[in-house]
Amino acid sequence: MNEKSVRPFGVKDQLGYVFGDMAGSFVNLFVDAYFLTFCTYILGISPGWMAGLFLAARLWDAINDPIMGSFPDRWLIGKSGDKFKPWVKLFMIPLALSGVLCFTKVPFEGIALHAWVAFSYVLYGMCYTGTSMPFGAMASVVSTDPIDRSKLSRARSIGGTLVGFGALSIIPVVCFDKESNILPERFTMVAVVFGILCVVSYMLLCNLTVERVRQTTTEKEPFQYGKVLKAAFRNRPLIGVMIATVGSMLYITGYSQLKSYIYKEFYQDTSFMTLASLGSIPVMMVCFVMVPKIVAKFGKRTVILVMSTYNLLVSSFILFFQVKSPLAYTVLVLLATIGQTAFTILIWALVTDCLDYSEWKMNFRADGSMYSLYTFSRKVGSTIASAGAASALAAIGYVAGAGAVQSAETVNNIYYLVNAIPVITCILELIGIGIIFNLDKEKTAEMYAELEARRKAAAQR
Repeated sequence: MNEKSVRPFGVKDQLGYVFGDMAGSFVNLFVDAYFLTFCTYILGISPGWMAGLFLAARLWDAINDPIMGSFPDRWLIGKSGDKFKPWVKLFMIPLALSGVLCFTKVPFEGIALHAWVAFSYVLYGMCYTGTSMPFGAMASVVSTDPIDRSKLSRARSIGGTLVGFGALSIIPVVCFDKESNILPERFTMVAVVFGILCVVSYMLLCNLTVERVRQTTTEKEPFQYGKVLKAAFRNRPLIGVMIATVGSMLYITGYSQLKSYIYKEFYQDTSFMTLASLGSIPVMMVCFVMVPKIVAKFGKRTVILVMSTYNLLVSSFILFFQVKSPLAYTVLVLLATIGQTAFTILIWALVTDCLDYSEWKMNFRADGSMYSLYTFSRKVGSTIASAGAASALAAIGYVAGAGAVQSAETVNNIYYLVNAIPVITCILELIGIGIIFNLDKEKTAEMYAELEARRKAAAQR
């Protein structure tokens, strides 16, 4: 590989990555958090059927994601010579439109209604893969410097957090009335606005971020997906990160989906949802400043392990000692969020470490394809969360429909269902990063020193 003679890596690249993650998050986080709510409350779809849809969609992703992930490794499109940005541009408008379709109250009933829900959700999943996969893998060609990549990881975590805890905080205010009833047309309106913001943000990503690393013609070999799979199975850090990511997606998707249920049914006050979202912003700001400093001293892996353990302790307290006050509950959840925020800030840097590990140990790179395997683990976690949440709602006796009244037992079980998710998340993160992932601070430094020496030697030939 060689690097283009362009402006040095800097603030523009980081700002572009903030917008890049905001772009996908406007649609992805909105769908993850409220699609189940919209379908069960507004369209009257049973949670059991939704669980089946989420599972079927991910089975399709098992086929679709690796195929789409290999596209940038197989073909360069456009005239820019960029490997990943043209694919982002190709899928960004379809992604925005699919988000609107997911929150459209159509005049269908029966089979037609269920077919529409399935179509819109599967379309959304494919379009999201089309943008998120090249965006994530792009970090490997923006810079080869590990510090630069850590900055991109931090920037990416900011983008998702701004949407998740900033933009999504308006949903309870805009889409629910004072009696916590849902206003369906408001969901459609928000989906349109988020779709526009999605496209604008992706355009800013493409304009601000530069793909500096180019693959020379002598390095280009016929693409073999079997070789990708072989390298992935031998990549122990990647496997650990994937398991930890499954855990984190249980929280990101599962807790986000069910949060409205606990505030609406258990606490009967959705106004605290806004406080929970806005309160996460100062948590993110503190972590943004402190986490890189702590990482510089102790390393990414150690910081994740300590913060995930802290998160596990606070989340376990919330689960086993039922909190009656919605304010106290919200404060405790925000305190626990500190641990998960540290994980979110650092996980993308670990992914790029895994891509470099493949080059270090196996002398093999296929960043788009291997990154698509990682993104598939995110979808696996999201699917388990979505299907599990919907199935669990059905199992505890939740009754779908805007005017449905839940039994006292169901309401009580909602509390335990929602708060078990962060505990499971932390356990999987500790297994993935603490037991399987094997790149500590010293070994990571050794890897990058050797890779840098190899690249310098190759450049001198």
